[in-house]
Amino acid sequence: MFKKLLALILIAFAVYWSFSVLLPQNISTLDAPENEFSTERALAHLKEISKAPHYLGHAEHTRVRNYIIQQLEALGLETEVQEAFSITKWGNLSKPKNIIARYKGEENGKALLLLTHYDSQPHSSFGASDAGSGVVTILESLRAFLSENKQPKNDIIIVISDAEELGLNGADIFVNKHPWAKDVGLVLNFEARGSGGPSYMLIETNQGNAELMKHFVAANPEYPVANSLAYSIYKMLPNDTDLTRFREDGNIDGFNFAFIDDHFDYHTALDTYERLDRNTLEHQGSYLMPLLHYFSDANLSSVKSTEDYIYFNAPLFKTVIYPFSWIFPMLILGFLGFIALLIYGFKREAFIGSEIGRGFAAFFLALLSAGGIGFGLWFLIKLIYPQYGEMLHGFTYNGHVYIFAFTFLALAICFWVYHKFHKPENTASLFVAPLFFWLVICTLVAFLLPGASFFIIPVFFGLTTLFVLIRQKKPNLILLALLGFPVLTIMVPFIKMFPVGLGLKILFVSCILVVLIFGMLVSVFGFFKHKKLWSYVFLGTSILCLVIAHFKSDFSEDRPRPNSLNYVLDSNTNTAVWATYDDALDSYTQPYLTDSPDDASLLNQNTMGSKYKSGFTFTKTAPVKALENPEITILSDTIIGENRNITLQFKSNRHAERVEVFADSTNIFKDAMINGIPAIKDDASGHVFADRYNNRLFSYYVSENEPLDMQLIVPKNQKTTLQVYEATYNLLTNSHFTIPGRTKAMIPKPFVLNDAVIIKSTVTIK
Repeated sequence: MFKKLLALILIAFAVYWSFSVLLPQNISTLDAPENEFSTERALAHLKEISKAPHYLGHAEHTRVRNYIIQQLEALGLETEVQEAFSITKWGNLSKPKNIIARYKGEENGKALLLLTHYDSQPHSSFGASDAGSGVVTILESLRAFLSENKQPKNDIIIVISDAEELGLNGADIFVNKHPWAKDVGLVLNFEARGSGGPSYMLIETNQGNAELMKHFVAANPEYPVANSLAYSIYKMLPNDTDLTRFREDGNIDGFNFAFIDDHFDYHTALDTYERLDRNTLEHQGSYLMPLLHYFSDANLSSVKSTEDYIYFNAPLFKTVIYPFSWIFPMLILGFLGFIALLIYGFKREAFIGSEIGRGFAAFFLALLSAGGIGFGLWFLIKLIYPQYGEMLHGFTYNGHVYIFAFTFLALAICFWVYHKFHKPENTASLFVAPLFFWLVICTLVAFLLPGASFFIIPVFFGLTTLFVLIRQKKPNLILLALLGFPVLTIMVPFIKMFPVGLGLKILFVSCILVVLIFGMLVSVFGFFKHKKLWSYVFLGTSILCLVIAHFKSDFSEDRPRPNSLNYVLDSNTNTAVWATYDDALDSYTQPYLTDSPDDASLLNQNTMGSKYKSGFTFTKTAPVKALENPEITILSDTIIGENRNITLQFKSNRHAERVEVFADSTNIFKDAMINGIPAIKDDASGHVFADRYNNRLFSYYVSENEPLDMQLIVPKNQKTTLQVYEATYNLLTNSHFTIPGRTKAMIPKPFVLNDAVIIKSTVTIK
């Protein structure tokens, strides 16, 4: 009994240990030595930077830029502001203002570039985490580094970019237009997609990662959180950072350091100084300080490689790396060891054929039940709580409670299934199935997702466990628990990482992962007699978590409801509507949309959409306000051969902050120049704006009320109609409206156009 209890304690400790090594447990204070990073010193900067939203075009944007320049110059660095128009592959046009500085090294090799951005997401985010945290991490780390009065071998370039939130425009103009870009050998980029949790290291490279990983291990950050699976998944997702421009346009490698937890704060009015996790900021500093010291003296011409490495973090070992070329030899070795142990086990009569079959039935039943019930349960929860649909992030305020609930539910299923198959003498036989399934998974990932091939590491310890079970009818449970440490310390954090990173819709994957981990611990739990009782305990705990989640499912001041309201005026028909992106109306939107709102499908033919491609849901006729319409002027219209060359100028008379241009999908645009920047051509057709969503040509984010100049080349006989929407984010302060402010239990919905006064204008050229 004592050994069972101690084995259970060891397993619980391993789970705790797997998370405790991911983040610093304490933050550095103002009393930290001058040459060390101090989170409290960094927070002093953050308080200034995140006083208000500071997106491109906002008055606060200029104040924040001036503050950062002042702080860099206080460190003795000469700064410059790079400014130019940019249009990126998403069709987002803006005129960013990058803050750039350079610290001279002793040699003339490649430079190290420190990168983050200072603009916040329009229009309500305070930008404390994204990416004020990156700005202050760089400022404080530079201060600590320069306090040593040591000149590094390499130049250190600092780029605090602009308009990252709009389309990586600041990074675009630096990589493609600034002469220093050709000097860069490596980039360290600091980002956020939430307000807490560990910061994940993700590599950006066009080639292999082998040399990058060797250097990263040599730099020896204290709390590395990195694995090649996470980057394999990251590359599949439509998420880019400024570093993507360096990789794609400049073939410059780099490291992203981004934290992703508390995702409900991302791009919202909750991204504030108060809500940024202090340990997370400490984690960012714990990355940059050793990397800054190491890479400022390293040979940055040697970071390129054609070879890829598997990598993962583990307690004690920090970051473990090995070549992709080992994947199949390790896999073959695993299969050979498995077959050899099967033969050995049957010779020693440690296996019972029928019990091995029962083991396959048990494991498969647990796997199928946990995954299926987990998938179905989340579907049911979304039906019961339709308000979750307003959280476009896909991660609710009570999301962490659901992770616990689904984890305990999967454990309950495992214990219940295995209690049906328990016999004192069949543990070795039951353990065969989990090992076999793990080997199958390792085979699949070797071909389909090679970054996950470190899954073979727990298998080797599982093979050792099987050897012990074969040799001993009553093995030492403490030894078996210790042999389970690799699967626990490596794999358990993924139970949380998957739904945090990919949304709660992926909770069923966490349930499957729980079963896989449990299977590798059957060697221990197989000797527990009261598995049915454990099943009831975990089921009860899961239900308790669901009850807690229920009481946290409503919106409140701590969990404010995201909502949206816009006013849209058609200047050609002189009609107007209220419009929302919300699925359900509330006390803020209902007075305008009423109890019987209209469908928004017609308006969505040309919609100012969102990151998640969500359009307006409801509209309602609104009073026509005497707003000052924009001016659209056709400056020239000439036919040359088979083409028609048109030059137009759009000028806002309301200081528009965003302009969207649409044209019917049947219209062809052979070429275009927007504010002097050529539009990106489609490789297949050779035309511009060929692959457009909801008729959208491009968006223009206005910084200084500069007009929009368009030079378009279209077929000469084409009737070309442009719809132009201009928006100001001032619905709540515009003198033409008297919109009561939101309650404290509400926030502007992120990722969509919000609190906007929009004017639609149409011009037809025929």
